[in-house]
Amino acid sequence: MSKSEPREPIRRNARTNRAKILAAARELLGQNPDATLEEIAQAAGVVRRTVHGHFPGRAALLEALAAEASAALRAVSERWPDVTESPERAFAGFVLAVWPEGDRYRLLLSLATQDLGQERVTEALEPARAAALAILERGQRAGVFHDRLPAPVLNAAMEAYTLGLLESVNTGSWQGDARQAAVASLIAVGVPVQRAERVVAEVVAEVLAEQG
Repeated sequence: MSKSEPREPIRRNARTNRAKILAAARELLGQNPDATLEEIAQAAGVVRRTVHGHFPGRAALLEALAAEASAALRAVSERWPDVTESPERAFAGFVLAVWPEGDRYRLLLSLATQDLGQERVTEALEPARAAALAILERGQRAGVFHDRLPAPVLNAAMEAYTLGLLESVNTGSWQGDARQAAVASLIAVGVPVQRAERVVAEVVAEVLAEQG
C-alpha cells in the first residue's frame, strides 16, 4: 500500500464536509443573512472547528459562496454564445437554466450591502446579467420583445421579476417551476401567451432529448 492511499479517504471526507458547509450556508444565509458560523456548522452536521478548518472566518466563507455562485452563473451564461438562436428560444433556455441557480442569486443580493459589498456582488452577477441583456437587445431589434423600456432597464426589471417568482416559491405562495417561470418571463417581455408556451415546450423537449 502506498503512503498516499490512506490520505485519499481523508481528502474525500474533507471535500464532503466543505460541500455540506457551503450548502448549509447557502440555505441559512438565504433565510437569515445574520446566521452565525455556529448555526451553519449545526445545519451542516459538523462542529464549528470543522467550519474554521475550511473557512478561517465569516468573510472567507462568504467569499467562497460568491466564487461558487459566480462560477455557476458564468457556466449558465456561456450556454448561449450562438447569436443565430432565436431570441425567444434563447431567453427561454436562459431562464430554464438560471432557475436552479436562483437561490445563489438571492443569497448574493441579500449579502450585498452588509457583507460582500456591492462591487463584489456585481462582479459575481455580471456574466448572467450580460448574457440576459444581449438576448433582450436581440429580441427588441428583431421585434419579438417589446421596446417600451430600454434593454438595460428591461433586464433589471426581469431580474427582479425572476427573483420575485423564486421568493414566491420559497414562501409557498406560488407552486411554479422552471418551465412556468420561463413562460411567464417570455410573456413579460412581450411574447404572446400561446407562443411563449410553445417555445418553452420545444426548448424543454430538446433539453430532455439531450439528457436522454
